[in-house]
Amino acid sequence: MKSVRLTIVVDNQAQDNCLAEHGFALWIDLGDRHILLDTGQGHVLAGNIQALGLDPKKLTDLVLSHGHYDHTGGLPWVYQTCPQIKLWSHPGITEPRYSISNTEVRDIRMPRTSLEALGKIPESQVNWSTRPHMLAPGIGVTGFIPRKTTFEDTGGPFFLDPRAQRPDPIEDDQALWIQTSEGLIVCLGCCHAGLINTLEYIQELSGSTQIRAIIGGLHLGAASPERLENTISALHTIQPQLLVPCHCTGQAAMDRLQADMN
Repeated sequence: MKSVRLTIVVDNQAQDNCLAEHGFALWIDLGDRHILLDTGQGHVLAGNIQALGLDPKKLTDLVLSHGHYDHTGGLPWVYQTCPQIKLWSHPGITEPRYSISNTEVRDIRMPRTSLEALGKIPESQVNWSTRPHMLAPGIGVTGFIPRKTTFEDTGGPFFLDPRAQRPDPIEDDQALWIQTSEGLIVCLGCCHAGLINTLEYIQELSGSTQIRAIIGGLHLGAASPERLENTISALHTIQPQLLVPCHCTGQAAMDRLQADMN
């Protein structure tokens, strides 16, 4: 890979004349290929792309990390702007999704407008897969990520029904990785499969243990002290060179990671 340029276009915090929202989108510039990982809620995506001086018509691929509203809301604008774009996704992204705590039920599934836009994309441009696959040489998407660690969970409480009878394992959660001469770049949406599960699976898929950078949501906002300790311990073993936690990581977890990972 000759060059990789990553630009956060949607996040919970913003700078460079951008606007913030609870959501995430990452622009990946590979020179001859421009990939958008997720689309945020869709309220600030177009304006932020313009403010950052990016050309949306250059987008070649859209990778959806999972089917929550704060990652899929901008899909209608993306497809309208780039009707030839290729979509890479797990087929489970359209499942009904709920976050339920203290009797409060929140519908967090992909918005109706995004579902409608998804239905308009020609099947020839949509790549559904539960398995790992390559977008191009050196650029991979994990598909379903095996859950192996004993200390990681989805970061819930997430359910597939509004009565909280069917826990949602968020099996559609996936990540994107890029092989470079300096190691792997791992791009995450929310990491509901668990950060360590995700990193170890990508190391297995790529055959590389060296990680140059990790960027995206780590979903540690509600992590127990035990989970946070185990995550940091595992990260010391993995030794990523750069860690850029975003979106759902949680401020307390960000502070700990900054202090403990130096």
